[in-house]
Amino acid sequence: MEIVKTSEIERESLNNERVCSSVARHLGLDNASILTTTREIDAVVETMLNATYHYQQPLQLDDLLGWHRALFPDGYSGLYRIQAGSIRDDSKGPMQVASGGYGREQVHFVAPSAEKLPDELAKFLLWFNTLANEQDDIDLVIKVGIAHLWFVTLHPFDDGNGRLTRAITERMFAKSDNSAQRFYSMLAQILKQRNDYYKILERTQKGDTDITDWLVWFLQTLEQALIAAQMTTDKIINKASFWQTHRTHALNSRQVKMLNILLTDFYGNLTTKKWAVMTKCSIDTALRDINDLIEKGMMQKSEASGRSTSYELVF
Repeated sequence: MEIVKTSEIERESLNNERVCSSVARHLGLDNASILTTTREIDAVVETMLNATYHYQQPLQLDDLLGWHRALFPDGYSGLYRIQAGSIRDDSKGPMQVASGGYGREQVHFVAPSAEKLPDELAKFLLWFNTLANEQDDIDLVIKVGIAHLWFVTLHPFDDGNGRLTRAITERMFAKSDNSAQRFYSMLAQILKQRNDYYKILERTQKGDTDITDWLVWFLQTLEQALIAAQMTTDKIINKASFWQTHRTHALNSRQVKMLNILLTDFYGNLTTKKWAVMTKCSIDTALRDINDLIEKGMMQKSEASGRSTSYELVF
């Protein structure tokens, strides 16, 4: 999810199944069903896995240059030639974050000049690699938020700064959790709040040196990511428990299909008509399927069904 969402934040869509295949292959989980992937997908996967799985190692400038080179292997971003694997030099003017079409550009932020970057990146990496209780006592979760803001403000590359910022964010989260694997997606939550994300970034970067509002926003977004992960986990546990409880019941393929849908991503009220349409059967067959599940104690009529009868699962 982190890999897919970091691209969606940049308004680029990656094929979920191909991303899964790339992740599986990189983790040594090859099997016959794995799809072929693209160089673009493999680059993002390798960058994110490298960022997280080596979280115990210091982050070096060579790591950042390597990640950047992986994201732009041919040296192009779209139609434009960029300095892949190199810090920007501002030869084409100052680095600006802007939006809008030609002639209607709105500049949201002007990054520090290129001549300052070697010193600024050295300061950032020294701070990033300093663990709590060595020279500072900042909680690592707070440090994630500061690192995110700091690096994206430096904007040290011609392109790909957002994706590298999020890779660095993943690296620090891994440090904070002391684990290369996490079961929540901060980037999915940032994507849901993308407009707010850009607004708080711009406001903080154009303001004074007080970053409190940014950190509050960042932590609230993290909280929402954790809540979303908890909801997903609860749903998985409920589904497993449901099937364990009813493991002895004989069901037809339509019933299995509909129960799995109801246990995952079904919206609205279930009626016999919906059952018939989704399983491609007649209304009478749908009613027989549902009544059989009611007799087995797996479903019941919904009390809030109104004039048209609807049904729900029994947990």
